[in-house]
Amino acid sequence: QVQVVESGGDLVQTGGSLRLSCTVSGLTFDDWAMGWFRQVPGKEREGVSCITRTGGATYYSDSVKGRFTVSRDNAKNTLVLQMNSLKPEDTAMYYCAAGGMFSGGYCAWPIVERDFGYWGQGTQVTVSS
Repeated sequence: QVQVVESGGDLVQTGGSLRLSCTVSGLTFDDWAMGWFRQVPGKEREGVSCITRTGGATYYSDSVKGRFTVSRDNAKNTLVLQMNSLKPEDTAMYYCAAGGMFSGGYCAWPIVERDFGYWGQGTQVTVSS
């Protein structure tokens, strides 16, 4: 049974930083690309970032490029999203997506929901203006 658990969401002021973590169990973590998505009520889930299985390549949406950094620790089955210079428009529920269904553990950017097999429950990020 695969479990995906996110943590780290919080209320922060504009310009602040947050570090989201995601721990995965029940699958061979370093076989798979991993992703971060976010969603606000009434809108589709948006792909924020993707990282290849080795961590050798990363991808970001234009809206977060230069402010967010994704990383992974395959020894600890952990994915991290470091978010800096946060803006009110970053407010959303953030989801960790495991089991990226890309050949060779690579990312096919842009990512969409159907590219991933396993999801966490989400962690809320709220940025106040």
